[in-house]
Amino acid sequence: MAGEYVDGSIWFYAPNKVLPIIWTTFFAMSCITHIWQCIHFQAWKFTGLLPFSTLVFVAGYIIRVLGAYNYTNITYYIVSVCTVYGAPPLYELANYIILGRILYYIPYYSPLNPGRVLTTFGFLSAIVESFNGWGASLLSNVKLSQSKQDLGHNLLRAGLAIQLFVLASFTTLAIYFQRKCKKHGLMPKHLTSILTTLYISTALITIRTIYRTVEYFAASRIHVTPGFNPMSINPIIRYEWFFWVFEAGIMLVNSALLNFRHPAMYLPRSNKIYLAEDGETEILGPGYEDRRFFVITLIDPCDLIGLLQGQDKKERYWERHERIPPRPEQSSVSAAAVSATSKVNMEKEKGLRWWKRSPWSLFKEAFLMDRGNQGKELRMQGTATATGGDPNATAADVERDAGKGYQSQAGMAKPT
Repeated sequence: MAGEYVDGSIWFYAPNKVLPIIWTTFFAMSCITHIWQCIHFQAWKFTGLLPFSTLVFVAGYIIRVLGAYNYTNITYYIVSVCTVYGAPPLYELANYIILGRILYYIPYYSPLNPGRVLTTFGFLSAIVESFNGWGASLLSNVKLSQSKQDLGHNLLRAGLAIQLFVLASFTTLAIYFQRKCKKHGLMPKHLTSILTTLYISTALITIRTIYRTVEYFAASRIHVTPGFNPMSINPIIRYEWFFWVFEAGIMLVNSALLNFRHPAMYLPRSNKIYLAEDGETEILGPGYEDRRFFVITLIDPCDLIGLLQGQDKKERYWERHERIPPRPEQSSVSAAAVSATSKVNMEKEKGLRWWKRSPWSLFKEAFLMDRGNQGKELRMQGTATATGGDPNATAADVERDAGKGYQSQAGMAKPT
């Protein structure tokens, strides 16, 4: 009967032999898709963690397949648990990088240096993992004294509290940024889409974190003594379906979500490209720079000390309207690249939801459109128009004419 102890099993139950194979296949497909998207969008710098995370899952479920046929082997159990449980924090880091890239894209309303999103939240997440690992090691050693066992419990509680604080702070930062952009009328549809994806991904990871914490505490209460009844163990450990729903299922949905709504479909490749205040023009600027010491930015990412002292050191390069001119050979635009995405952009501009759009349009958006190159081409088209299309224009001419501004849309660009 389900939920009963299987004699000799390290897992408590006899692991399912079919589902690990299915999940290995699904994550392998997701991994291949992520690799293709990183290559196609040339977005390894800010989405490279996504294929690596899925690759870790593939390795974990391959080992789980071996463990299902050898459930008395503790090595398979340890390796499978470490890999499957170690991959989700990588998705958290990926989300931190994505939010940082969003703040780079609209720097006007970023409450902190976009580069500090990863370092600050990553640092806090490292503390959480350290507490969890330390606490779990104390609880797993039944030979330790009761005081050590209590310390393990307290460390896990502290880890959970910090984890929930990190997730809440991360979500609050994203919501604050979105509300501020909406207040100033600078929230294009593609940015709303990527923020929605970020919220869903964070919610999925939060559900998985809560499940993992409950399982931790359930396992910590197990003390095997003479006459111990295995059926007294918490059902979350005795029944395998909890794992497949709240761990494997949720993380597979998260990986598929980031395939279907890949961040590079909505954001430029370079963090030096930012959206002008007209909500349409993309500008290649000098990039964001925080001149404080790194340790200070880690402790005070929002520069609260500078604000209190009236010495905010945030580099507001957009107020100087700085632009980096393109090389002359980059001023031509590929008409084929623009026409290949015209139908997709047309459907997106009509405000059609993804389920109302044509399958071909969705496919091209996911796999054929290189938004980074497209944005780059449209920016170059606007600059070429501003200079009269003269390939021999000097950098000074480009700077002078580009300073007049331009508006770029799918398939056209004109000086303002």
